[in-house]
Amino acid sequence: MRTDYLAFFFSLFLSRLADQVLLFLVPLIVFQTTQSASWAGLAFFVETLPRFLAFPICGALCDKFAPIRLLHISQMYRAVVCMVAVVLYGVFGGIYWLVLLSAICGVLTTQGIMAREVVMPHIFADYRYGKTLSYSQIADQTGLVLGPLLAALSLEFCPWPGVVIGVALLFVLADVAMREWQRSSNVTLETFEQHADIWFQPLRIAFRHIRQSAELKKIICLAAGVNLIVGVTLASSAAMVIGSFGESKDFYAALQASGALVTILILFGLARVSLPLSVLGRVSYCAITLGALITATGAASEIYVVGFLLVVGFDKMFNVYMRTIRQRVIPVRDFGKTVGVITLLNNLTQPLAGLLVGVLAVSIGLRGVILALAVAAVLIGLAVAIATRTKVVASVES
Repeated sequence: MRTDYLAFFFSLFLSRLADQVLLFLVPLIVFQTTQSASWAGLAFFVETLPRFLAFPICGALCDKFAPIRLLHISQMYRAVVCMVAVVLYGVFGGIYWLVLLSAICGVLTTQGIMAREVVMPHIFADYRYGKTLSYSQIADQTGLVLGPLLAALSLEFCPWPGVVIGVALLFVLADVAMREWQRSSNVTLETFEQHADIWFQPLRIAFRHIRQSAELKKIICLAAGVNLIVGVTLASSAAMVIGSFGESKDFYAALQASGALVTILILFGLARVSLPLSVLGRVSYCAITLGALITATGAASEIYVVGFLLVVGFDKMFNVYMRTIRQRVIPVRDFGKTVGVITLLNNLTQPLAGLLVGVLAVSIGLRGVILALAVAAVLIGLAVAIATRTKVVASVES
């Protein structure tokens, strides 16, 4: 791989690493300070909600302004916000500065994610898009796994303000790597004239594309099914492993690490082998739903592990399938705004799954909730397959 491409992916890795340190830090510090799981959960909600809500606006900004410039702004402003939060904590005290810091950085992270989404199809012209997505998700997944480990290790040596200063340094290094890629790359992105309104007009355009495209409606429905399963798996895995099966925290940590390893291995395979899109979609969706059914019905922890690894590992394969279709179907001039809305819609079922766990676990049991959502995902997949097949038959007959 070319050195400028490595710089781009290294920047992505450092940015994700820093972001995951913050995500891990907030609920942990809030819980240690307040000894309240409710406050820790509320802090996590406050830091994550702006990330999802910002997707449509950040996507519209990427269509209106140069996405590479927005990427630089995203990384450097996160570094600045980290330093400001540490200063305010030193002057006034209080952990609310940490929560506010993470909420603001969450919006800037969304801007960075959307900017990368927009530029990637254009800067790797000599790679097939599926291969580019696989490499980018390897960098992303590695940062996601190492972030909590780095945060926990850092807290052994310094208090949280020191860790936040380290996070600021990571964001600066991510921007340095991005500038190194930009210096050695000769990519010029085409710009399009956009409507002055970045609020309602982009939403209307995005929903028009979704309404008119059968492919976009299909992947939104399938992503809803996938995220139901991913959401319920993430929300219930600790309770299942430690509570239902009586395994240790070390076993649970090893399970999480194994999930990350399987994901990276699958992504490396996708980077090396070119598979038809239909195969990517079918294999990943079937593997994820099968994994959910196994986690819901398995009688031993070893069986649960198989189901968990199927869900977590093939989630990223489905992500490659979904993002490839988006890149093919959505017009370039409206790519950011449309992907922003789609990403928001895709992620709505994850918190819904967590809410259903909280509401229904007492009445029907945790396994019952997982099984119900797995069946719902199977039905969504079947409905999409029938609708697609019906449309194909109708077009052939006409």
